[in-house]
Amino acid sequence: MNRISGRRRKVRPGMSVKLKITLWFTAFMTIISGICLILILTIDSQVARNQAYSLLSDTVRENVGKVRLTGNRQLDLDEDFSFYKNGVYILLYNKNKALLSGQTPPYFPVDAELENGVTKAVSGSEDGFYVFDLWVPSGWEDGVWIRGTIQRHNSSQEAGSILSMFFLILPFIILSASLGGYLIVRRALEPIEQITKAAGSITEGRDLTRRIGLTRGSDEALRLANSFDHMFERLEHSFETEKQFASDASHELRTPTAVILAQCSYIRKYAGSEEDYLEGVAVIERQAQKMSLLINRLLDMTRLEFGTRKLAKEDTDVSLMVETLCEELDTGARGISLERDIKEHLHAQADAHLLSRAIINLLENARKYGKDNGHIRVKLHDSGDNLILEVEDDGIGIAPEHQKKIWQRFYQVNSSRQAGSGLGLGLSMVRQIVRLHDGDISVNSRPGVGSCFTVVLPKGEKPVV
Repeated sequence: MNRISGRRRKVRPGMSVKLKITLWFTAFMTIISGICLILILTIDSQVARNQAYSLLSDTVRENVGKVRLTGNRQLDLDEDFSFYKNGVYILLYNKNKALLSGQTPPYFPVDAELENGVTKAVSGSEDGFYVFDLWVPSGWEDGVWIRGTIQRHNSSQEAGSILSMFFLILPFIILSASLGGYLIVRRALEPIEQITKAAGSITEGRDLTRRIGLTRGSDEALRLANSFDHMFERLEHSFETEKQFASDASHELRTPTAVILAQCSYIRKYAGSEEDYLEGVAVIERQAQKMSLLINRLLDMTRLEFGTRKLAKEDTDVSLMVETLCEELDTGARGISLERDIKEHLHAQADAHLLSRAIINLLENARKYGKDNGHIRVKLHDSGDNLILEVEDDGIGIAPEHQKKIWQRFYQVNSSRQAGSGLGLGLSMVRQIVRLHDGDISVNSRPGVGSCFTVVLPKGEKPVV
């Protein structure tokens, strides 16, 4: 079994992307140049041969009408007949293929077979020749062979010239292409290097407030830089939130812990009767219960936030739920009356347990911060595809500067801090539960007038009975 080492594996740096692309581009240009060279040599050879064939055919056919045999089988040539023209040698043979007239070029094989209308290559001691033969009849049985021959170009010499020129120019072409490719790749990857350096600097310095701030580059690089900036922004927000959460949780736990320790010390030193012990134990119990409630609430919120507590959504009669909760919580405490305006048979796909906790929190907050002998108004209705729940009180209200902060964990408005005030987790949990149900919650409040919390939830279909 392999042991998992806690040490980070040392990653060896590989070849850079710029170098890889440049090498690939250089190799590609070299291959393309080689293919072009082969094509040039092949085409040059074919073009030279075709030109020679065409020149032979034209020159021989031009002389056909200038050659005749007399009655005594003597050659009769026109005055403008030429045995050499445009590099083509003209040779005349009798019907027995014996040379009658014309000068053969050096190294020409005189025994080369005559074939009427055929252009072909024949070998000599040097580069060889191309020949074209025509039979010019005279009478029924006699006639003259006209042969045109031209020396083949020195293909090896031409190929050598092309190769010399090619290998003279090729290094400059490849060097220019490689340098141009490298500059293009470097320019294209420059924003990526900037992003990498900035991200590494942010990571090493642990300064999440810094941003990459890329202003120029390709669309892909700008989108990547913006994604990194957005990621750092979210990390900064999460880090600050968790730091504030840890600070607030420590502060909230420190008070009951200090009370418990102080009470234990007091009991140990000064308690002399059973009544003193019972009073001290009661204080400790209240503080321990507060700590237990705080810890349980934090655990619930953490489970919801990280998805370890899954929603058990099912078709829920929200109208019946709100009606039942209002009846249970309408205790008449402090003379506050609870008024209801609930439309029947409104359903939603919801986790009934979590949704009821959110509604209970809103109702308890309304009673806790409502004025004595005041009113709580609960309204449930639908609008389009949504359910709308409103919980309104006529209590102390919330100042505008606090309305965005009441959703934060442990946040409590100073004016509302009083004996029996909560932990500052209720509204944060309510918003978390509502958002897990794809809904939203908002508040409309005025100090001294009251507050109205509005919950919007997607509406589910009413089941068919």
